Parts: sequence; structure tokens; C-alpha cells
Amino acid sequence: MPGLVLLLVILGGGSGIISLIIRNLYYICQPNEVLIFAGAQQKLGQKTVGYRLVKGGSSIRKPLVEKAMRMDLTNMIIELKVSNSYSKGGIPLQVDGVANIKVAGEEPTIHNAIERLLGKSREDIEKIAKETLEGNLRGVLASLTPEQVNEDKIAFAKSLLDEAEEDLEKLGLVLDTLQIQNISDNVRYLDSIGRKQQAQLQRDARIAEAEARAASAIQTAENDKITSVRRIDRDMGIAEAEAERRIQDALTKRGAVVAEVEAEIASELVRFQSDIPVQQERIKQVAEQLKADVIAPAEADCKRAIAAAKGDAAQIIEDGKAQAEGTKKLAESWRAAGTNARDIFLLQKLETLLKILSATVPDVDVQNVTVIDSQTGDTAKQAIAIMEQLKQTTGLDIANVVNNLGGGTSQRLPEGKSGVPS
Repeated sequence: MPGLVLLLVILGGGSGIISLIIRNLYYICQPNEVLIFAGAQQKLGQKTVGYRLVKGGSSIRKPLVEKAMRMDLTNMIIELKVSNSYSKGGIPLQVDGVANIKVAGEEPTIHNAIERLLGKSREDIEKIAKETLEGNLRGVLASLTPEQVNEDKIAFAKSLLDEAEEDLEKLGLVLDTLQIQNISDNVRYLDSIGRKQQAQLQRDARIAEAEARAASAIQTAENDKITSVRRIDRDMGIAEAEAERRIQDALTKRGAVVAEVEAEIASELVRFQSDIPVQQERIKQVAEQLKADVIAPAEADCKRAIAAAKGDAAQIIEDGKAQAEGTKKLAESWRAAGTNARDIFLLQKLETLLKILSATVPDVDVQNVTVIDSQTGDTAKQAIAIMEQLKQTTGLDIANVVNNLGGGTSQRLPEGKSGVPS
């Protein structure tokens, strides 16, 4: 029994010792840290260091030889603020930014972190990183104009990253991100630049808007033109189709009409051909009727007219013969009368001439003819005027004729004035 107790005591003591050894010598490395076991030397390439690294996993510290230390790899946020940092051109600027840095976890940069930062607190590491970044920031600002810094903050941050990368790498730090939050100045230089840029932007915006409106108007006009052309093409297509349809309809109707007309003509021709004998008989009948009603009476009238004309012609011939005989006898008696025949003939016609001439004289009752001088009344003047007119027109001097007939003397009238043969 005492032996069993002793065995249990020995086993319990051994378990405690093992547990104590494990708790003090066995180390587990978290994903966001690095274990450094200092004391044992090892060769890294051409360089010999007095520590070994464990990143991820676990390891046992050699007792009495090695000392285990941890280095945190989590992110550190550093607020950057630089005031009165002169830019290129002598304009003091104030820059606010935020940087995210961490201790390098990859070789060979991690060896710089071990050598320079091992054993320092996070506050100390952040202070070192901040001062380094602010120095790099001032250096970058000195090489850029305020316009360059203000216009392209991304390019400015990239320049700062390039500038700070080498210095941080020497410290064993890695700059994950860097954001420039604000850039300002106390002399309001950037404000003037901003107003100028704003005016330029407004001008560019108005120009762009005008150009957009012009382009839109041009595009609208082009669309309207295309629409109109397509509408015209469509209307032309419809019109052509309609015209083609009408032509086909007209051709179809023309064939039908021609066939109908030909049928009607053929029918009329057959009717006319069948009616020809009837019309021929009718023509004969009409001819006979015309002969009986018109030609026969006309022939009879013609015969009667010929007979009547012959009778009238015979009468005219006889009358002409009698008149010619009378004229012949008158001519013979005229020749027998000698030179007084013309005067006698004129005296025979004097009554008729006096009636014609006296028609122009007012109606008066004449009982006696008295020869008076030219200074008597108007009636005597008119009688004298009549006798004078008769002498001028016919060449007959009534007084001389009367004297010749009474005294036996004769006076020959001028040739061609009596109107009878000489």
C-alpha cells in the first residue's frame, strides 16, 4: 500500500512537471504574429543571425538557450497631418491623410523589422511610421505645385507611396494604403484655383451642353430626314404597288371589255347580216314607193312644165316678132320724117318729162302760160328753171323747137343728147 501511494505521487509529480514544461517551452504562433526565438544562431544565405523565425504553426523553445518573443503583424492606422509644408512655388499647404501600415511578415523585410522594432511597443512603432511618412509627405509636396497636388490626389498619393516605400522597407514596415483626405492652404490659393477651375468647368459644361444640344438637333434632323426618306420610299412603294394593281386591273378589265365589245359587235354583225335581206326588200319597196309617189308625179309635172314653157316661149317669140315689126315700122317712119323726127319724138315724150320735172314743183292750177321777165314771181322763176334744166340735161331747147315747128325752120340737136338714134 505505501508503494502504491509512492507510485501515484511519482506519477502525479511527473504529470505536473510535463505540464509545466509544455506550458513554458511549447509556443503556438497565431496567424497575425511572428515568433522569434532568439539565442540560437543560424545562417541566412551569406548572413548569420542569432534567432530563428516561426510564422504560423508551433515550435518548442530550447530551454536555457533560446528566448521566445512575439511580433504583432496586425494593421496600424496612422493619421497624417502636415501644416505649413511649402509646395513648389512657395505656397504653404496643409495636408490631412490616413495611412494603414503593418510590420512586414515576409522575408527579407521582416529581418529589418526584427532588428529595428523588436521589443518596441505599438505606440512607438506608430510614432516612427508617422514621422517617416510626414517627412516623405513634405518631400513630395516640395516637388509638386499646388495645382498638381489638388488636381490629382491619387497621383499625389502614389508619389508619396513611391517616396516612402524605401524608407519604410528599411524599418521593416509595409504601407498598405494611403488616402489623402484634405488639402488646404491659409492664403486661399487653392480656393482661387478652385473658383477658376469651377468657372472653367462651368464653361466646359455649357460648351458641352451646347455641343450636346447641337449634336442632338443634328441627330434629330438626321433622324427626321431618315424617317422622311423612309416614309417617301414607303409611299413610293405603295404608289407603285397601287399603280401596278391598277394596271393589272385595267388590263383585266380591258380584256373583259374587249371580249364584251367583240361579242356585242359579233352579235350586231350577225343581226345586221340577218337584217340585210329584209333591208334590201325594204329598199326595193321604198324605191317602188318613191317611184310611185315622187318620181311619177315629178315626171308628170316636168312634162307639164315643158309644155307650158314651150307655150310661153311661143308667145314670147310672137310678141318679139310683133315688137320687132313695130320697131321696124317706127324706124321706117323715123327715116321718112327726116330731120324733124327727133324733135317730134321728143315732143311726144315731153309730157312724160314734164310730169317728172313738175313733181318737184308745188301743185298749182295752170290756166294760161305767159312769158314774163325774170323779175316776176317765184312760180315763173321755177318754170324757167325747169326749162333750163331740161335744156341742160337733154339738150332740148323747147322755145327753139316750138319756133322751128311754127316757122318751118329746124335746128339740129346736138349729137348724143336726145337718147334716140340719129
